[in-house]
Amino acid sequence: MQDPVPVPVPVPAPDFELDLLAVPKAVPELRRTLSEHPYGPHPDVHLCVSELLSNVIRHLGEGTPVTVRVTGAQGGGRVRVAVTDPDPRAWPLLRHAGGDDETGRGLALLDAVSLRWGVEQGPDSKTVWCELGEG
Repeated sequence: MQDPVPVPVPVPAPDFELDLLAVPKAVPELRRTLSEHPYGPHPDVHLCVSELLSNVIRHLGEGTPVTVRVTGAQGGGRVRVAVTDPDPRAWPLLRHAGGDDETGRGLALLDAVSLRWGVEQGPDSKTVWCELGEG
């Protein structure tokens, strides 16, 4: 008996995809742009996009090229938010920030509002993603 051949899982086309440079002014601009799309404002999508983009700025540096994707927003059900950056080695780490810490809460917020989240590593990039319920 042969081993089963892996069947690729189809990935739906994103409802929203944007290539941009991760700079601080891009965070509110991206939220504003997402609010203007047909699926309208989704506060948890805005939060997750903001935190993921801010993590790239903080840990990889301003000006890092990224791709932001939002999938499933128009079809009901789960919404997937994904941010791809060019560094496959710098993986996010869920921290437990203390009461006096000024940083370190981004992934904790993402973890609290999402159904699940994770990281997909490519040969020359990584994608940090999360899935949310309907808005």
